[in-house]
Amino acid sequence: MADNATGKDLISGTVAGAGQLVSGHPFDTIKVKLQTTPGNITAATAARKLLAEEGAKGFFKGLAAPLATVAVYNAVLFAARGNMERLLAHPDGTPLTIRDHVVCGAGAGVASALIACPTELLKCRLQSAPSDVGGGGKPGPIGVARQILAASGPGSLFRGMTPTLGREVGGSALMFGCYEAFKRQAVSMQGLSSTSELGLPSLMVCGGVAGMGFWASVYPFDTVKTMMQTDDLKAPKYRGMLDACSKMYASGGMRAFYLGFNPAIARSFVANGVAFCIFETTRSSLG
Repeated sequence: MADNATGKDLISGTVAGAGQLVSGHPFDTIKVKLQTTPGNITAATAARKLLAEEGAKGFFKGLAAPLATVAVYNAVLFAARGNMERLLAHPDGTPLTIRDHVVCGAGAGVASALIACPTELLKCRLQSAPSDVGGGGKPGPIGVARQILAASGPGSLFRGMTPTLGREVGGSALMFGCYEAFKRQAVSMQGLSSTSELGLPSLMVCGGVAGMGFWASVYPFDTVKTMMQTDDLKAPKYRGMLDACSKMYASGGMRAFYLGFNPAIARSFVANGVAFCIFETTRSSLG
């Protein structure tokens, strides 16, 4: 029974992840550009520059790396969360508390971080590279992976793992807890009897706002992760997360940790709203 439920979570998470990735990737590309470009530029300026230099396809640069593993990442995230929910199920059949859902999200975040770290290492290096990377004979995801392995060995594929864990565990705990809380509030406001009766617009809003909570709460972890993952391979500037934090603060103060925040928040509402809608719809159709 549990294996059947896990399989359905895996399938639903896979489909949801594809929708999340495609809908949110342009925002993510701008975020990474802002995090890694020297100087004080706005999201609008970065978007116009990218459009002028590379056209619309520039917003989807680096898409191949996460697309190749998005099925695994989201399948693991939602399946781990589902297994945690079944593990914490109350013997008397009463619904899980919001605190229970927070714990489930944290557990799912540990599992997803193992997939997110190497995947985002490739994505960030592609997104932050000059405009000819990924085309014109320059290396794509596989080529970048080979460069990383040749320069630093297999362990370097997990560069930035500590901030990735901080982001995934803390962010997932808050996101899944908030998502469940928002759904219950929506049920109450609409006079419904259960969250299964909520329509797609309600699920979109609940998922989108929960996703915004994810990024608003852990964004500095993401910035540190990006800086570490786009660091020079042979002569890295940062020796670890604490060293990166110290140097980033010294050069830019607290603002250095929030570069690219606006496009990240915009992306989080759209991408997570889409992901939760697709997951709930797919999971319901599977029974």
